[in-house]
Amino acid sequence: MRTRKVGAELASAQVEAPLDLVIVGGGPAGLATAIEARLAGLTVAVLDHARPAIDKACGEGLMPDAAARLAALGVELPPGESFPFRGIRYVDGDLAAEGTFPRALGLGVRRLALHRALAARAAALGADLRWGVAARGLLPEGVETPAGPVAARCVVGADGLGSRVRRWAGLEGPAARQRRFGVRRHYRLRPWSDLVEVHWGPACEAYVTPVAPEQVGVALLWSGEARGFDDLLGRFPALAARLAGAPVDSHDRGSGPLRRRVRGVVRGSLALVGDAAGYVDAITGEGLAIAFHQAAALVAALRAGDLAAYAAAHRRIARLPTAITELMLAIERRPRLRRRAIAALAAEPALFSRLLGIHARALPPRRLGLDGALRLAWRLIAA
Repeated sequence: MRTRKVGAELASAQVEAPLDLVIVGGGPAGLATAIEARLAGLTVAVLDHARPAIDKACGEGLMPDAAARLAALGVELPPGESFPFRGIRYVDGDLAAEGTFPRALGLGVRRLALHRALAARAAALGADLRWGVAARGLLPEGVETPAGPVAARCVVGADGLGSRVRRWAGLEGPAARQRRFGVRRHYRLRPWSDLVEVHWGPACEAYVTPVAPEQVGVALLWSGEARGFDDLLGRFPALAARLAGAPVDSHDRGSGPLRRRVRGVVRGSLALVGDAAGYVDAITGEGLAIAFHQAAALVAALRAGDLAAYAAAHRRIARLPTAITELMLAIERRPRLRRRAIAALAAEPALFSRLLGIHARALPPRRLGLDGALRLAWRLIAA
């Protein structure tokens, strides 16, 4: 009898032993972190109040480094649920400039398809995916849920722009004065280009991404008050005419305000990843790439037992994308400067491609070169 009782106590202790990490938020950032953790041999649970597949307003273009990270995680997208693109085209009225990625392709993919593939990979690796389970707060030993506490050595907030984990941890930064929003819609038609198109209009941009062999996604970003998709699309007559008559293939989905400031990304045994870890804007399409790099850096820090290393890695990962995003936002607010910049890139397609390579981490920043920087500056001044 005593042996049986001791055995039951041991089994209970094993069940109640804390996980290595519990992740609040089962979107791409949370699932990528879970996959990295399982590949490193760590135990992990993912909590999300929603159930798969989880959608979100998103431009849905993975830059080449994001696509490479996805492959490194072993995530496979079914045939016909993605579309490779080779670069970016900027369009501003009669002006257009094209640049191509120097070493690899980007990948357009519906957020629903991406989420299904990430969730399937995480489940196959043994991550404990607890869909329909909401986090109610933080506990000294982990996370509080309606089903009881989930104990873990590390809590990861991956719950997006409006992160509750960030707020509970006291890491919420001051609100941004400039308010930018996004809205997304899909159309059932064959992509007319293997480039992501960025159309610039009055206080608004339209991002056209091929996401499947017979589907394109259109994301609109703008400043100011909330607007409807059709109202904003009317600012781009040529694009609206091209889309006219094409069947709408999804419900409109919006997001914002976009910019979110944080006081830090680590507090004690808690860390933030993805949009929860701070966000500037979607204007450069780097959100998922940043999240995937953060996931790898966080798990490396956990294995080393040093979350401070993740905070340092987070700054390093975000430094260049943040600088490029702030530059693009400054150009977006100045139409005359923007047209000069597009004209300069149109005249220097090789330089544009080099800039895209730097942006996608395929080339080091020094590859722009002094001559390239001077030529670009001269064209901006002379235009």
